Amino acid sequence: MLKLLPVFRVVALLEGVSYILLLFIATPIKYMYKDPQYVGLLGMPHGILFMAYVVIAVLISSDMKWPTRTFWIVLLASIIPFGTFYVDKKYLTKSGRAKH
Repeated sequence: MLKLLPVFRVVALLEGVSYILLLFIATPIKYMYKDPQYVGLLGMPHGILFMAYVVIAVLISSDMKWPTRTFWIVLLASIIPFGTFYVDKKYLTKSGRAKH
């Protein structure tokens, strides 16, 4: 399953970017300018990326030998803005994995 690690890193990046765009650009436009089209455009791809992030995290957790606490941090990071970037740096890169 470590073959999924590069895929997980890309999904984590895209999920994080889509979440930031949704929260800080699309949602304010929706409520300030009464224009929901950007939420509609970003919502579905973000939802798919979020689900892919969770599924791949579950699949690679045992191969990565994550303790339960780390696994939950990785999952919770997907609902915190910029969280997936933190996970990538701390748990998915070679320098981050060497520390754990």
